[in-house]
Amino acid sequence: MNWQKKDYDDIPGTYVFDGKRAHPAYAINKLLYSLNDDANRKELDADPAAYCDKFDVQGEYKEAVVNNDFLKLIRSGANIYYLAKMAVPRGVSVQDAGAQFQGITTEAFIENLLKKGEGLSEKIAKRGDYWNG
Repeated sequence: MNWQKKDYDDIPGTYVFDGKRAHPAYAINKLLYSLNDDANRKELDADPAAYCDKFDVQGEYKEAVVNNDFLKLIRSGANIYYLAKMAVPRGVSVQDAGAQFQGITTEAFIENLLKKGEGLSEKIAKRGDYWNG
């Protein structure tokens, strides 16, 4: 396929889930989507490599699944919502994954979130707006 360059392609640390990224990652996203079913999550837990083989997930994708490397999965075109189906049942919170994406500890990630939220209510009230979080 002939993908057009987008403005967001050059934003450091940003991995936009678009057709260019999603197309080659079809097999990994199909695997991740299958994790809606508890029986499939148990099968993945029992033998991650074999579960990858079942969905023809190979190479860097398979390596990322086996190693629970969420950043590599995102960089490779995994859909973040499907990826949550792999992470959360394994005790990896959204904050854990976010920390891994940034290469920091979960504690530091949470601290950064809290710092960014300081005074948010006051800023919103001053603007006359509301938080729709």
